[in-house]
Amino acid sequence: MSIQQESESQARFLALDTSTTSLAVSVIENDKVLHEINAYGVRNHSVRILSIIEEALKVSNTTNIQVEGIAVGIGPGSYTGTRIAVTAAKTLAWAWEVPVVGISSLHALAYGGYTLGVNKLAENTEQDHKERTSWIIPLLDARRGQVFTALFSMDHEAHIPNRLEQDGIRLMETWVEQLISLIETLEVEDRPDSVWVVGDVSLHAEAATKLSSLLGEHLHIVPYDLEGRFVGILGADRLLKGDMDDMHALVPNYTQLAEAEANLLRALKEGR
Repeated sequence: MSIQQESESQARFLALDTSTTSLAVSVIENDKVLHEINAYGVRNHSVRILSIIEEALKVSNTTNIQVEGIAVGIGPGSYTGTRIAVTAAKTLAWAWEVPVVGISSLHALAYGGYTLGVNKLAENTEQDHKERTSWIIPLLDARRGQVFTALFSMDHEAHIPNRLEQDGIRLMETWVEQLISLIETLEVEDRPDSVWVVGDVSLHAEAATKLSSLLGEHLHIVPYDLEGRFVGILGADRLLKGDMDDMHALVPNYTQLAEAEANLLRALKEGR
């Protein structure tokens, strides 16, 4: 039975991400979250990941035989952290003989941050979020004024955010200027009704507020830590369509060389 046929009844997926300070794991049935564990704080993901996966499966009453596929966050984010989840996902997918899909950690961050922000806004105003189109800018701090970021949009016809710009590492100040210029080039009717800056915002909120020159109160800055459910929902969306990645070719998305690798290449070029 294929995953598409199974999706008409029940299909369970395991999702994991270790690209941030959050060790995020979830078990999904079709598009419903059965259980998730988000362990924040100390970066000891390599020590805890297998026990947390085991706990998530146990609490959701899921055996490895029931797992129909695995979704894994491939970054960008922590170089070492991202490798942990990708290695674990590929190992389990090979051992269990199930497909695996790589999910952009920034896509999951955008989805989760936007969902959190909209829900809080609805609670505070006692009104549903009815804006036609929203842009979502996920941020993960990359040090030295840089961020791992991308651009997504969300509207009432979409059930998950649509990608507008690819994942990359960018100077935050320059990125904000590019976004302002992009909005200014659009016809008024094509501009987003609101913009949500979500994720690692504490160090970059001042730069982000420059967007308020165009958006005013329609700029929302939302601190948010990645949750496993959104990696799982994005993964399930692909797996239920029969989409999967080549297990052997699946690698983390670093977006740039690790600092040690960059230093080595620089030294080689200088003949040292």
